[in-house]
Amino acid sequence: MKLLARWTSGHPAVVGLIWIAVIVGVQFAAVNVGTDFRNSFALPGTDSQSAVDLLHEQFPEASGDADTIVMTSEDAAATDPAVQQRAQTLFDDVAALDSVAAVRSPYGPGGDAQVSADGSVAYATVQYRTAGIEVPQADLESITTLVDNANGDGLAFAVGGQGVAGLAHPEIGPAELLGVAFAALVLLLLFKSGPAMALPIVSAAAGLGVATGIVRLTSNTVTISDVAPTLGVLLGLGVGIDYALFIVNRHRNGLREGMSVQDSITTALNTSGRAVVFAGITVVIALLGLFLTGIEFLYGLAIAASVSVVLTVLAAITLLPALLGALGLRVLSRRDRRDLAAGHTPGADAHTGFRRWARIVQRHPIVLATAGLVILITIAIPVGSLRLGTADQGNDPVGTTTRSAYDALAEGFGPGVNGPLVVAIDLTATPLVGGDPTPLKPLAAELAADPNVASVVGPMPSTDGTAAVLRVIPKTSPQDVATSDLIERVRDDIAPRYQADTGNQIFVGGSTATFDDFATTIQSKIPLFVSVVIGLSVLLLILAFRSVLVPLVGAVMNLVSVGAAFGVVVAVFQWGWAADLIGLGKAGPIEPFLPVILFAMLFGLSMDYQVFLVSRMHEEHVRHRRNGDAVRVGHADTGRVIVAAASIMVFVFGAFIFGDSRTIKLLGLGMASAVLLDAFIIRMLIVPAVMHRIGSANWWMPRWLDRILPHMSIEGAVPVDVLVPVKVPVHAKVAPAPEPALKR
Repeated sequence: MKLLARWTSGHPAVVGLIWIAVIVGVQFAAVNVGTDFRNSFALPGTDSQSAVDLLHEQFPEASGDADTIVMTSEDAAATDPAVQQRAQTLFDDVAALDSVAAVRSPYGPGGDAQVSADGSVAYATVQYRTAGIEVPQADLESITTLVDNANGDGLAFAVGGQGVAGLAHPEIGPAELLGVAFAALVLLLLFKSGPAMALPIVSAAAGLGVATGIVRLTSNTVTISDVAPTLGVLLGLGVGIDYALFIVNRHRNGLREGMSVQDSITTALNTSGRAVVFAGITVVIALLGLFLTGIEFLYGLAIAASVSVVLTVLAAITLLPALLGALGLRVLSRRDRRDLAAGHTPGADAHTGFRRWARIVQRHPIVLATAGLVILITIAIPVGSLRLGTADQGNDPVGTTTRSAYDALAEGFGPGVNGPLVVAIDLTATPLVGGDPTPLKPLAAELAADPNVASVVGPMPSTDGTAAVLRVIPKTSPQDVATSDLIERVRDDIAPRYQADTGNQIFVGGSTATFDDFATTIQSKIPLFVSVVIGLSVLLLILAFRSVLVPLVGAVMNLVSVGAAFGVVVAVFQWGWAADLIGLGKAGPIEPFLPVILFAMLFGLSMDYQVFLVSRMHEEHVRHRRNGDAVRVGHADTGRVIVAAASIMVFVFGAFIFGDSRTIKLLGLGMASAVLLDAFIIRMLIVPAVMHRIGSANWWMPRWLDRILPHMSIEGAVPVDVLVPVKVPVHAKVAPAPEPALKR
């Protein structure tokens, strides 16, 4: 780190030009190559995927996804000749697109069921040749344009479904940028210097300038979700500004203590810079743990977020030292510069308030830690009712074509028509004779008799009689728990009985069943994912701090903060508390992939604060070997910067709550609440209190473990090989004896 710091700070122009060239090059390539973001929910081995495979084999013309064009007539009935002519013209234009296999019109054979009882609503099904994610974006845009142009003169058209939903990519808007403005204000209040305020933002922006281009390019070779770029920006802004903040703060303290500019930069990068790299590694490890789920959809999210973290760390340890070298003493406030010019070296900020708070925590560790845990556990109570599922398009913003189509269909035909179940029947054991579907009538009748089934369409046999399809319309919406219960009844009760009687297999597919399988698959992977992420993070902290208890305390506290954040998310998004305040359409289940991606990001970010806090305590303990002083001094010295860094993250993440995408709203709320609770309650209260109570055992590690594990240093300033494992007698109390105050 020392060599890197000296070279970058000594060659600011070269480093700056390299970064500008890379940003321009990557973005230019991304613009010219284009992007191909797609949401893939392929789940090999699941019931819904088996239905898709059977349809693809036996009904290739109907194996692709389908969207729905919905028409609402204000004056005349949908069957009026003039209305029919206008609507059919639209349907014919859509059918002419290359990616459309067919359009099933309400005016064609068997189309009566596609007109509502009062004649005010009708719909046509747009059958694609491929899955919705494979439909060219140009064709999807053509469909929405044709639909929009057909509106007027008493007729309203809208289109919904999984295909056109892919056009609604989450984007960065004014609300999200407002978070950066708040971050700048916090930095200005902290540093009292315009140049120092700008540095963390410039560093984060440079890292994201490269990261966003790389993600856009990668989308052409790897399946990356449309939400991944926004996720990368959200996480990259937060950690990028925070990482640079820690380095700038350490450098400013060095200058106040009388160091030269280059020596101060070198010291800052060799201490805080190492902590930043280590913290970035923990976040990336947590994110890459998503690959353990075996779910392709999560791979793209992990890639986008990891690339953003890696590039912001790289900017913090290369571009930032160069900028610090170029600015010299201008990173200090005018008052600090006057003091230095006069020969005064006031040292680092006194942080009087944080020192007082650290002493209070030292005197009352049990009471304060208990109070903090009670608060967090209370906030986490809603987690007990967490329900994973995919929110339907009734949650889309009002005024969007997908929301308009959903509402019109629900009003005209009931909510279940927005998420029909596709029951695919493999008749290989007893094929239909002459394509006669009569043997399937009892199955259709049994399905129709279910109390939550509104209607059953079909059966529709294949040409060779070895397969058939039924469309089951539930009475409840796709995101309703009753719809999931219906899927379970068909799979667990009806399908086994039918197979036992006939030897034929039944598979339940469709978007609703696919998302249910998606949730089930993720739930089954959570134990392995969580275990590996926690295990690797604890191992890294053991290597860094030569301690067993400190990493374990950190991991447990991280789980508590994640639980509290999930409690906030469930209360708002699932229970609907304060949903109107953030522009949420309506309450619904939590998207199944969000708990794992939230856990990965939140666990990594929580570990960041643990690293920054404990590394300062560890540095002090190495010098003096007094646990009480080390914990108190580390707590006081890092308190101001951790609170400032957390405030910035809360503002940055919180700004995303006011975007249009439900998914991004959820991520923003979850991350903002987790950082708020983690920094202000766990790191500034519970962790120091617990470490005071544990005493010298904080720094204990078995000698045999110390010998076999490699040595590494976060602080950099103190060689790790001077550390001697603390031997704690079995009979010793963990509470420390009263210690003399360490004067600073």
